Amino acid sequence: MRSIIYLASLLLLVSAAPQALFAAPLLPVQGTNINAHYDVLKGNVKVATITETFTRTQGGYRIESITKAIGLLAMFKAEIIRLTSEGTLTAKGLRPLTYVQERKLDTERNTRADFDWKTKHITLTDRAGKRTLPLPTGTQDRLSAMYQFMFAPLQNATELNFNMTNGSKVDEYNYRITPDQSMTIPLGTFKVLYVANPPQEGENRTEVWLATEHGNFPYKMTITDPDGDKLTQVLTQINFE
Repeated sequence: MRSIIYLASLLLLVSAAPQALFAAPLLPVQGTNINAHYDVLKGNVKVATITETFTRTQGGYRIESITKAIGLLAMFKAEIIRLTSEGTLTAKGLRPLTYVQERKLDTERNTRADFDWKTKHITLTDRAGKRTLPLPTGTQDRLSAMYQFMFAPLQNATELNFNMTNGSKVDEYNYRITPDQSMTIPLGTFKVLYVANPPQEGENRTEVWLATEHGNFPYKMTITDPDGDKLTQVLTQINFE
């Protein structure tokens, strides 16, 4: 269960949609709501669903993501996770101000991050209490990080390095970028940028496929743990309001 929650809260992806929905550039515009849905698979078994909404307003944004366990997993533990990220939009993309991670059952694992860009400090709140740390430039939270792909200049990049918080800590992430790839999911075949961290013994391996024709939206992500077990998040539907 813990690794499934990690996948859902780390990726927080936008889901795929029929080609007709992408006649125009996919970058959100002021007042646009994006409602997305995803499946989370352990092997070939669907164990969770994710519903996500991105709302852009004048100068800012709000993202909400809700993960629900289904099937046998729900019988074991019917957990629901609600994540929210709110912040401003800058020339370089998303700049989070608050990030909240709430669980229906394991409430002691709830976390929060408050970003103070003026003083360059971040305040983290979890079951260990509240503490303030230095805030590295460009830090994202687990929810905003995937939408930041829309704004990052990745087309000629070979690597991607950034800091990200889950509300309990701030870690640095390093990924390699491979261009001109393709990916096939039930919704079709898409041209993608393949983004993955270098394999390291004893560490999770993360792979993300970004649809280049659709604004570098993440269409699929896989996390492989040190024992070889895989969890995959696949985009299934997206609607604009």
